[in-house]
Amino acid sequence: QVHLVESGGGLVQAGDSLRLSCATSGLTFENYAMGWFRQAPGKEREFVSTIGRFGSTYYTDSVKGRFTISRDNVKNTVNLEMNNLTPEDTALYYCAASPSIFEYRASRSYDYWGQGTRVTVSA
Repeated sequence: QVHLVESGGGLVQAGDSLRLSCATSGLTFENYAMGWFRQAPGKEREFVSTIGRFGSTYYTDSVKGRFTISRDNVKNTVNLEMNNLTPEDTALYYCAASPSIFEYRASRSYDYWGQGTRVTVSA
C-alpha cells in the first residue's frame, strides 16, 4: 500500500521560511515524478512544483525564485524549501506522485496523494 506523508507546515510570518517534507512508502520512488500542490481556503487546488525522476524541476510562476524542490532517492523523500513566504502562500500543501512528468501541472497526472500539511503565513 502506498503512503505519502507530508510534514513541516506551520504558522509563520511574512518573509519567513519553511521546509516541507514528504515521506513515501510502498512505491518504487525513483520511478515517479514528485509534485507539490496547494489549496487555499475557498480556492481550487493548484500546482506548485514538480521534480522529475532525473531531477528536472518545474515551478508555478508565483513561487519561482522563492521555492526549491528536491528529492532524495535513498530516503524516498521529496522536499519543498519555501523562502520569503507571503500570505498568498497560505494553503494546505499536498505531496503527490506521478509515473510520468508529462502534464505535470495537472492533478489528474498524479496517482498517489498525501493528506496535506497546512501552511499559514500571517502578514
